[in-house]
Amino acid sequence: MVLLMLERAPAGLRGELSRWMIEPRAGVFVGRMSAMVRDKLWDMACRQSRGGAALLIYASQTEQGFTVRTHGDTSRAVVDWEGLTLIRQPRQKSRPAAPPTESAEKQNAPQVDWVPG
Repeated sequence: MVLLMLERAPAGLRGELSRWMIEPRAGVFVGRMSAMVRDKLWDMACRQSRGGAALLIYASQTEQGFTVRTHGDTSRAVVDWEGLTLIRQPRQKSRPAAPPTESAEKQNAPQVDWVPG
C-alpha cells in the first residue's frame, strides 16, 4: 500500500498521479503498485512539485512496517524518536478571546426565580 500526500501541487501533477492511484481527498493519493512504479511516481512528484511539498508513506520491512519520505517544505515534520518515525504537527496559533457579547452575558447570568421580600 502506498500513500502520497501533496501540498500546493499543480493540477497537472494531480491529474498524472490519478492515472495510477485513487484520490480520496484533494492531494491525497492511495494505491498498490510495485516498488519500481512507486519510485518513478515519487521522482515525478518531486520534479513537478514546483515549490510544493510531498509526503510518501509505503509498506516496508521495518519495525513499524512502513517508510516515510518527504520532499519540500511540508506542513508536518517527520521526526525519528528512538527508532520510531513520528509526524509532528505545527502548533496552532492561539487567537485572543473575543470580548463577550451582550447576549452571551445574559445567557451566563444567574437565573433568579424568587426574590425574598
